[in-house]
Amino acid sequence: MLNIAGLEGLDRNAPVVMLNLMRFHAHSRDGNGSGWDAYLRYSAITVPMIRARGGTLLWTGEAKAVALGPHAGNEWDFVALVFYPSVAAFLDMMTSEAYEREADPHRVNACAEHVIIATNEAYSKLKIA
Repeated sequence: MLNIAGLEGLDRNAPVVMLNLMRFHAHSRDGNGSGWDAYLRYSAITVPMIRARGGTLLWTGEAKAVALGPHAGNEWDFVALVFYPSVAAFLDMMTSEAYEREADPHRVNACAEHVIIATNEAYSKLKIA
């Protein structure tokens, strides 16, 4: 569930990178392929939505192993870093009727668990804006 109250406590105009941690269902909940297949359908819809709001995918990749910290509860399949020019842009996308109608059902079918953490840049070699 989207933590709107927590996000509204952030500077709505500040850029944000969302750290996405995902664990997929073995089989899509709608019976249409695997969880990964459903995630690909989700991505095909959301990437244009992200770009339309000035955002971009910075990095995606397969989660391989917990290198430090507790293993229990940290069995992720996939990680994505997504830049948004503002918290408001992220909220606009996530609360849009198009996202809720067209994209979110695929995310729900794909993910057994999906955590998104809003991050504030302290240091980066990347120049985004």
